[in-house]
Amino acid sequence: MPPPLPSSPVPAPCAMVLAAGRGMRMRPLTDHTPKPLLQVHGRPLMQWPMDALAAGGVTRFVVNTAWLGEQIGMHCRQWQARHPGVALQISDEGTDFGYALETAGGISRALPLLDEVFWVLAADVYAPGFAFDPQAVARFAAGDALAHLWLVPNPPHNPRGDFGLDAQGRALNGDGPDGTRLTYSTFGLYRRALFEPPWCDIHPGNPQGTAAPLAPLLRRAMDAGRVTASRFDGAWTDVGTPERLAELNATAPDM
Repeated sequence: MPPPLPSSPVPAPCAMVLAAGRGMRMRPLTDHTPKPLLQVHGRPLMQWPMDALAAGGVTRFVVNTAWLGEQIGMHCRQWQARHPGVALQISDEGTDFGYALETAGGISRALPLLDEVFWVLAADVYAPGFAFDPQAVARFAAGDALAHLWLVPNPPHNPRGDFGLDAQGRALNGDGPDGTRLTYSTFGLYRRALFEPPWCDIHPGNPQGTAAPLAPLLRRAMDAGRVTASRFDGAWTDVGTPERLAELNATAPDM
């Protein structure tokens, strides 16, 4: 059973949008345009989840950048101007360190800008039907999990999946009870404690510029029973190759 909703409203959390990657598999498209700004059905890819977050009541955004980060920063400022009341900050890893810090490293760098509870998502995933639900935030905040992940059916490029899911809604570092795993959608709710000792050994704010992936932190927390998950069966695409981008734009948009 999910934990009960808190008696008082939970403030809308901020969101961390991961947009610092080079997009090597998308070359040559990403040689001059960062992957989050590639067009999907007439909108930059990163704008789909940002619009959905704003519709879900999120008013504070942190976007990390590295490769061609000035283009992403310009787009974010233009997007912010169209959304009065929204605050947006850039964590510019490219300027600060000259390279991207990977997922855990980037979140740790931006941690001073984030709340106790915050959304994390990749800017290069297309899932137009995903709702950033304030009720999901309230349930997560009322529990003690360090992260809540949304898992999707395995796409052809990741047939073995990433994590298991049990009947109690716990994410597993291994197969689920049915012997299978699902793929992490990149959408998740996080508690800042996951990026502090004993789970993470990166110094607060990541002043050293440590590049580190997120999966080892999640697996450690899963082994301690501190990660929950839900399954999302809506349209979802990791836009990782020019072919996947072309396929998306050749079909009618999912709404």
